[in-house]
Amino acid sequence: MIKAPLILLVFIFSFGLFSFKAYAEELSIKEPDIQSESAVLIDAKSGQILYSKDSDAIMYPASVTKMATAIYAIEKGNMEDIVTISKNARSVDGTRVYLEEGEQVPLKKLIQGLMINSGNDAGVAIAEHISGDTETFSEEMTAFLKSKVGLLHTNFTNPHGLFDPEHVTTAEDLAKLTQYASQNELFREIFSTEELKWDGETWDTTLHNHHKLLKVTPYDGMIGGKNGYVSESGFTLSTLAERENISLIAIVLNAKTDRISYKDTVKLLDYGFNHFTSEFIAEDTAFEDQSGQEFTLSEPLYYAKKLNESISEEVDLDGMLAVEGEDGRKIASHKLKPVIADAGNVVKGTVSDVQPSLGQSILHDHLKFIVMSSFAIVLLLVGYFFRQVRRL
Repeated sequence: MIKAPLILLVFIFSFGLFSFKAYAEELSIKEPDIQSESAVLIDAKSGQILYSKDSDAIMYPASVTKMATAIYAIEKGNMEDIVTISKNARSVDGTRVYLEEGEQVPLKKLIQGLMINSGNDAGVAIAEHISGDTETFSEEMTAFLKSKVGLLHTNFTNPHGLFDPEHVTTAEDLAKLTQYASQNELFREIFSTEELKWDGETWDTTLHNHHKLLKVTPYDGMIGGKNGYVSESGFTLSTLAERENISLIAIVLNAKTDRISYKDTVKLLDYGFNHFTSEFIAEDTAFEDQSGQEFTLSEPLYYAKKLNESISEEVDLDGMLAVEGEDGRKIASHKLKPVIADAGNVVKGTVSDVQPSLGQSILHDHLKFIVMSSFAIVLLLVGYFFRQVRRL
């Protein structure tokens, strides 16, 4: 008869296998089902893509365009400038803040009206003040987006997003734009404003941010956002949300309904917050390649990884640091600086002795537990076999 200790060991071993399987399944996460035609979710600190659905497809952005107009005006203009509203700005189609011809408005207030109430008239007034006319402004803004923000697939022909077949971008470019712009303090303040008292020449009201996750149906961790719609683009959304473990940017383009655009956005954010965490390698951390040459980081390297996932860090002979996940996917890469002798304070840490992550520790503990349990079971079985032989 099999002794009770053997049964106990078999149970412990089985439990170890079960928990290890659960841990492995935790790392293999199911992606959200997104109905919008194009979408992307990125880690706001590193820009790393965490989810993508046709995120490089050329799309129409609608009023999400206004994020570009706002950040360009903030960097190019003087917020205290007084702008005189033209007839052209007064007569633009679509959503407005009801500016009057000849009305004089501070540039900052126009940017607020542009972003919070999606005022197309404010967009035209801003463009004419910065560049003289909307065509020149659009060309200069597009050049800025390419050279300064790195948007290689964006061409904006107006400051507000009203339909033009050549007014195009991608979800990835809009995520980069949101990431770049939200690092500006004034943009971030306006981006996150829920409501603003508006005293105009002929229109006194309270502006309410059109992004519903800010106030109408608040989302935990919501920082800011911009919505858009024209019939050719469908419903579009840019959203920035932040919790303790990670900051996320979600872009959805060409949703068939307003409800779908928000539902998809919440799915993306939930997916990011529930399954990923943001980490970084500190500036001046040193690594060694296989030849013993030391390299160091000149700035912090941010990256996002799955919760409880172990990561590996390797440096090739050219000083390129690669951070990889458990499934071999490249999480981040960075060109390192060679360390010069007596260069100063450097945090010593080769690739081999970097402290293990939580995921690595858990994985190691599971494997150690299973190996030790297996060894104990084998010893017990051998002892049991010899006892039976002696009895014969």
